[in-house]
Amino acid sequence: MSHVKTHGPARLFAPMILLVALSACSGKDDAAPAAPAAPATPTAAPAAPAVSAKVQSLGTEELRELASKALRENRMYAPAGDNAIEYYLALRDKTPDDASVKSALTDLLPYTLIAAEQNLGREDFAETQRLVALIEKVDPAAPALPRLKQGISGSMQTALKRTQEETDKVKKDAETRAKQLVEQQRLAQQQSTEAEAARQIAAQQEAARRDTDRQDAERQATARREAEQRQQQAAAQQAAATRQAAAAPSLRPVSTPAPRYPADALRSGTSGEVLVELTVGTDGSVTAARVLRATPARVFDREALNAVKRWKFEPVGAPVTTRRTLAFAPEGG
Repeated sequence: MSHVKTHGPARLFAPMILLVALSACSGKDDAAPAAPAAPATPTAAPAAPAVSAKVQSLGTEELRELASKALRENRMYAPAGDNAIEYYLALRDKTPDDASVKSALTDLLPYTLIAAEQNLGREDFAETQRLVALIEKVDPAAPALPRLKQGISGSMQTALKRTQEETDKVKKDAETRAKQLVEQQRLAQQQSTEAEAARQIAAQQEAARRDTDRQDAERQATARREAEQRQQQAAAQQAAATRQAAAAPSLRPVSTPAPRYPADALRSGTSGEVLVELTVGTDGSVTAARVLRATPARVFDREALNAVKRWKFEPVGAPVTTRRTLAFAPEGG
């Protein structure tokens, strides 16, 4: 009774076998007893068995019901552990002579092949290997198996190569960015150093300018002090001259011979004057004399001093210092 129940779904899939040429081995029902042998995957060596242990542990009737339900819900090969092809493979292991199970597996094989091709194209290698393991368990001699396995190997190598290239590119890009960062840091350090050097030069120039301004200010202050000192000295000299002039009226000249006119000045017609400061002793004689100003310089100085030193005044009670201006003119010579 249960065999009849299974033929319906199997016949629904039979016409679609013509759409896929990958299941050429589906008509070999007489070879079915050899299929359940476990060592059907000597080269694939999947990480897990094609049929999950949970499915293998189910009873025959439960497997038939679950297989029929999976077919109705279009779970022909996925998800893993809950699909029609795994349930039928488990049934075949338990009932190797059941033709309906063999027919159902034959009908499911092309869909599993197509799914394996699609997952391989998406580079979902884990799902592809799971589906290839199911195909190999259904028919170890399926013509598509070598191509699928070779495709998995080639695609994995290609993906690995691409991943390595991407890794190398990422590494190269990281190295390039690191070099750029180092160069940027070097340039930033160089700019910082140049900016610091510029700041130091500017600071030195500013310090030099301030030092120059300070020196100029000191020179100006010194010049002002010297000018003030000269003014004070001139004021003191003027005061002394005033005092001397006040005392001068007490001097009464006795003899004031005129100076001799220098011959060179006379020949050249040079005129001038000499301001002489002289000190008169108590006996009326000139005890000291010096030139304060002469115009022109060093032309009439000597003769002016020689004349003044011969001057005589009436005796005085105390030495008196006074000033006299001696004029030199050619017509007066």
